[in-house]
Amino acid sequence: FGFEIPKTVKRALEIDAKLGNTFWRDAIALEMENVRVAFKILEGEEPPNFHKYMECHMIFEIKLDGLRRKARLVVGGHMLDTPPVLTYASVVTRETVRIALTMAALNDLEVKTSDVMNAFLTAPCAEKVYTILGPEFGPDEGKKAIIVRALYGLKSAGASFGKNIADCMRHMGYESCKVDADLWFRPMVRPDDGFKYYAYVLLYVDDCLCIHHDAEAALTQIDHYFKMKPGSIGDPDIYLGAKLRPVTMENGVVAWGMSASKYVQEAASNVKKYLKENFGGRSLPKGITQWPADYSPELDTTPELPHKLANYYQSLIGILH
Repeated sequence: FGFEIPKTVKRALEIDAKLGNTFWRDAIALEMENVRVAFKILEGEEPPNFHKYMECHMIFEIKLDGLRRKARLVVGGHMLDTPPVLTYASVVTRETVRIALTMAALNDLEVKTSDVMNAFLTAPCAEKVYTILGPEFGPDEGKKAIIVRALYGLKSAGASFGKNIADCMRHMGYESCKVDADLWFRPMVRPDDGFKYYAYVLLYVDDCLCIHHDAEAALTQIDHYFKMKPGSIGDPDIYLGAKLRPVTMENGVVAWGMSASKYVQEAASNVKKYLKENFGGRSLPKGITQWPADYSPELDTTPELPHKLANYYQSLIGILH
């Protein structure tokens, strides 16, 4: 029972042939249509000496919305020791989102969201790398190609896209907030009543949240430079893992509520999975908290966590935050 998820292009095509359909072939073709722009194919020539080799491979998954097949070509970014200066990419904070939604309610502004399509592929590659093309490239298989766009898997991809879209926001007249660099704003005047305010665009990698008197038009303007996924411009549903919904207050003001229930449920599920994979499924007994009521950390003499578990613990603190 269930569906086999292939690990190679060859196996994907074998599954199609066995089942008498072209689901995986179509998914591969769609991905290659989008991703070919990331490669400069070399015809019988060698890549420059300062370019390093990186392997590319296709990964596959089945989406739950209609069991849609999805293929994505990624690069093995682990093969290259990329300097941190090229990899750091900031994202908007949840505190900024809460404040921005409050401003939207106070100023009676629209709130819309969107999702940039093939976000990383819009940015130039910050690393000097090349690859050897695989079977997904058809007649070009075996040729060498320089990677010229920020392909998924590159450690610098997020930072490259962030710089690219930041340049675009400045071009459109937005200014980056000094407190949160991923909050962009510009002065606006609402034409209906002449109300002066600041319009905001919040960026979390390729997820955009816009606060504006005509938020859809503002996101459509960004769409001229960064193509949005079809149908993604619309009312917010989930942003940064939190469920968003309009709430009418007792005084009639429409505000925005954020619920982390789905986020917390998913986080708890991931912790259970981690415990199962790393500690044989061990968990705390029901009704027992992690910290005893009389716990004093300054008196704790138990061994410190190894680096891997310490990093995992810190990630859990970030999730709870």
